[in-house]
Amino acid sequence: MNMSARKIAIVFLLLIVAVFFSIISTEHEDSSAGIQDESRQAMGTIVSIQIIGPKNRSEGALHLAFDEIKRIEDQMDIHKNNSEISRLNKEGRLDTASSDLIYVINRSIHYSRISAGAFDITIHPILELWRNKINSGSYPADQEINDTLTMVNYSNITLENDTVGFELEGMSIDLGGIAKGYAVDRAVEVLRKQGFDSGFVDAGGDGMFFGTKPDGLPWIVGLRNPDNKTESIIVLKISDMAVATSGNYERFFNESARLSHISDPRTGYSSQSLISATVIAASAMEADALATAVFVLGPEKGMELIEKTEDTEALLITPERQILKSSGFDTYKSSINSTTAKYE
Repeated sequence: MNMSARKIAIVFLLLIVAVFFSIISTEHEDSSAGIQDESRQAMGTIVSIQIIGPKNRSEGALHLAFDEIKRIEDQMDIHKNNSEISRLNKEGRLDTASSDLIYVINRSIHYSRISAGAFDITIHPILELWRNKINSGSYPADQEINDTLTMVNYSNITLENDTVGFELEGMSIDLGGIAKGYAVDRAVEVLRKQGFDSGFVDAGGDGMFFGTKPDGLPWIVGLRNPDNKTESIIVLKISDMAVATSGNYERFFNESARLSHISDPRTGYSSQSLISATVIAASAMEADALATAVFVLGPEKGMELIEKTEDTEALLITPERQILKSSGFDTYKSSINSTTAKYE
């Protein structure tokens, strides 16, 4: 090779090296760890997702997580005419139900059993009775409630393989006390499969917090003061656990009635023995269901359920503003004094 050819070869090689390192540098920059977050309307509330990881994959991962939440919503939203749950309620039977629906109904029956019926997805006829009466400017009569209660009993749900049905005509179910938590868990699973090990998914107070913040510390979660939504009554440190709150200060059948949307499936009347019940559990679905069950059970029996349920803690607020904590709740208490942040 002559001198001229050698110079050309060296220049060509240097150009290749320069391009190679330019690509490596760009890839390194795009894949550097960062915080990405997004909020969307879903499942009747605001869903917020935050993840920590490679920026060049964050957008796609967030999109997949929200898609998963929408998929669950499309199956289990009682207000969607073509959802599985709506078809089941209309027909009294659903063949070839999705594995998600079968799983959630199975778990719902489990929570009904351990709560002695305080959690019961067959509560829907009672909720509809109250809603219709209040919207017409009246209240249900005792006899109307008693008649409707004959259709409320989780033991009358039949499950066989991928078929679900009701034993009594007029039965219907509402997954509002568990589906949000399940959707949160599914979204977290999607994010983890995409390689994101730190972040949170929060759906209107049902949140799963996984991994740690960028500084390596647990997530900081503030529990809202029922009397002042700009304040937190306590601040928690949470990692790889879920937090859910059920309370009669968030949603009502309508504002003028000021009645809790959480009714007792055993009596047909609104639960009034607590203002709120917050549960920490290993999954958002469990935290969601147990928060509802404890809210209905009240302070004494609610705490009994929490104390005998593994890896679960609770904080309850009574109408007298007394704060009750389960035996291990303070292990999650943060030393940070924050009055405004929900999570940071």
